[in-house]
Amino acid sequence: MPNQVSLISAAFTFTGIVLLATVPPSIVLGIIVWLLLAVGYAWDSADGQVARLRGGGSLAGEWLDHVLDSTKLVALPLAVAIGWYRFFPLPSDLWLLVPLGFAVISTVTFFGMILNDLLRGKKGVAQAAQAGGFSLGRSLLGLPTDYGVLCFAFVLWGWPPAFMLVYSLLALAAALYLGAALAIWFRKMSALG
Repeated sequence: MPNQVSLISAAFTFTGIVLLATVPPSIVLGIIVWLLLAVGYAWDSADGQVARLRGGGSLAGEWLDHVLDSTKLVALPLAVAIGWYRFFPLPSDLWLLVPLGFAVISTVTFFGMILNDLLRGKKGVAQAAQAGGFSLGRSLLGLPTDYGVLCFAFVLWGWPPAFMLVYSLLALAAALYLGAALAIWFRKMSALG
């Protein structure tokens, strides 16, 4: 059952991603993409809940979830790059570096988090032991890097200058977050090793 939830999530998400690369931008399309990505995100969050309700997930289910998440995180900015190239009145092709860079940032961030969990597990350190607890300030600072915020930005897809600005700012926030996270992760890995 949790695997089916993951596949339902992927169906919503990848439909939105394909639309970005294949359909000319409009306000209606932006809202549709936002809804598809948001519903996909909600279903993605639900697969773990379903697994816990059923007494725990399987390794195959966790693998499937991570493969789908990693595919989504690289496919979304690549679809943005394709959509920009095909449909947006770009002042320069250099603007395509923004979504391509976002693809790299998203991939490295996701892999870094997964690798942190893997290496902590090899050392017998639980995730909660290093989490640091809840902080409202940290949560607010991380808001621009939240996937839900990124999903909502697509409501601007039909207004290219506004979308390009907001998307570029989100990419910058993600880059700054990754830079800070890499330093923290490396320090924590050094302390464990």
